[in-house]
Amino acid sequence: MIHIAESDFYQVDWDEWRTPLLQVSQASSLVVSAYDIAGVRQVGPLLPSHTAQLLGSSTLWHDGGPGAAAERRIVARMADGENDVEEQFHGMQICSLPLTRAGHRYGVLVFGWCLRDFSSPMACERLASLVGLSGRLLWSAVRLEAPLTDARLATYKELLRTLAGSIDRQRDTIDELNRVSRTRELFLATVSHEMRTPLSALSMRVDLLLHTLQDMPPALKTALLAMRMHVRQEAAMVEDLIDAARTLTGTMSVERVPVSLGRIVRDAVSTTEVNASEKRITLSVTPFDHGDHIELDADPRRLQQVLWNLILNAIKFTPAGGAIELAIQRDADAVRIVVRDSGQGILPEDLPHVFGAFTLQSHANASGLGLGLYIARRLVELHGGSLAVSSEGKDRGASFTVSLPVRPAKRAIA
Repeated sequence: MIHIAESDFYQVDWDEWRTPLLQVSQASSLVVSAYDIAGVRQVGPLLPSHTAQLLGSSTLWHDGGPGAAAERRIVARMADGENDVEEQFHGMQICSLPLTRAGHRYGVLVFGWCLRDFSSPMACERLASLVGLSGRLLWSAVRLEAPLTDARLATYKELLRTLAGSIDRQRDTIDELNRVSRTRELFLATVSHEMRTPLSALSMRVDLLLHTLQDMPPALKTALLAMRMHVRQEAAMVEDLIDAARTLTGTMSVERVPVSLGRIVRDAVSTTEVNASEKRITLSVTPFDHGDHIELDADPRRLQQVLWNLILNAIKFTPAGGAIELAIQRDADAVRIVVRDSGQGILPEDLPHVFGAFTLQSHANASGLGLGLYIARRLVELHGGSLAVSSEGKDRGASFTVSLPVRPAKRAIA
């Protein structure tokens, strides 16, 4: 059974709230704050007006200040299940809205701090004395700003409700996509491993029959050989699925050691020569030494897998009698391995999708799961390199270029 913790998908990114809340605050002159459900202020207070900025310089919203205490009381009531809690604070209206995701209340918007009618010098003096301001300065700021009517406040409240709902729905959608994606990746990894064991057992038994049965009828031997080929094809696809699952879940890794590029190239070419010979395809390597003088910090098995994929891919899409060239080019700090074929080429509109997972060519000679190039690019990237493709179009061949960093040359000892 695959279990994914709910907490993995409902982490709140409060930074995404800052810009839209700031825009609403500036447009409406409302002081706005966002709290998590535990009562910790995460955004704000956003102070759009001169009066709000003057109050912000006081102790009103400081920790332990009367304004912060009033906001936390509202959040606590919202956490207990109340909706749209409002309070009055020395003639100022404070409103709130719940923030919900996937049916769970995770935060509260607290907004307002606006006068509902014209204040008086005496009222300003009382408020200023409470928060450590000059009453004269507060009255000078307040009397220049018009009160906010109930109708306008209700409009702004609905605007904030719409904004909060839109952001929460968008985040719900993203969370659900992430959950589905991770479930799929874990399922793929689990199924791939479960398939590998019976295929290995079946392959071993077929090999055992081929080596132990004496004087078997030709038809039986042909059937067993075909069975072995199909089992190996299925096993290769399972390995691709496992590698793809590791790539998707971020668990793909390489074990890099000092190694000669020539060894890797020779092993990859010798493994694929039979396939090229069956289609009468010429497979050439330049320079002649196969890059013996080039030292890499690489995982030999994984890098050989990359070259297998590129060469076998070229063989698959090159018609009988064609040609494939593997060219090695070295500069000061990198090496490029170019696999170039004379095959069917790639249409311009298909080039951006070549390295996608489960990307299959639509031509008749395509087979497999379409994961080889996807895995190859990831393996090259894990080596600190890059894999690129180019083609001049249909029937003009294709070139795949692997770029890898090389080991620094050893300094000569005098």
